[in-house]
Amino acid sequence: MRAARVCLAALVLGGVTTMAATPTALRTGTFDPPRQAPEFSLAGSNGAPVRLSSYRGKVVALGFGYTSCPDVCPTTLADLAKARRKLGDAAKDFQVVYVTVDPERDDAALLRAYLAAFDPTFLGATGAPAELAQVRKAYGIQTNRTEGRGKAGGYLVHHSSYVYLIDRSGRLRAMMPFGVSVDDIVHDAKVLLAP
Repeated sequence: MRAARVCLAALVLGGVTTMAATPTALRTGTFDPPRQAPEFSLAGSNGAPVRLSSYRGKVVALGFGYTSCPDVCPTTLADLAKARRKLGDAAKDFQVVYVTVDPERDDAALLRAYLAAFDPTFLGATGAPAELAQVRKAYGIQTNRTEGRGKAGGYLVHHSSYVYLIDRSGRLRAMMPFGVSVDDIVHDAKVLLAP
């Protein structure tokens, strides 16, 4: 019995040491182990192709949405803008990339104007429906178009509302659900931005 207690104490103490030696944990859903983020090349709202590999060395917050979204997308983008401001000087290494789920209405110019209202550094990405479908599939994003309910163009696009955090090496590290707090976004971004 005494040997079992000694063994249990050693395990607990060993776990505490291990935990103390690990970097600060992410607060949102994590990829364990991290895996390489699927690459893509789409038309950017800045007039240049958007490739994730172009942002190696930065932390990327990758989201999916559309400019006619009545609620989830503007809330998410507003929270990402608040988080970016809270990052201060570190924000220069934090890039938001927003891929449209509505290429019929969202061209590069519309994405640029829409995203600039939240933060001028936010980058939109669009492309042909088939290209965008491949990117959505690679990231597990589901969409469903509902006719006759939207004000602009007569439809809504219901979609998965995750934001992925991709580290400086291009690996998927976290998946933030809709409604995660700005403080949690900032915390996780700082963990990934740390040297």
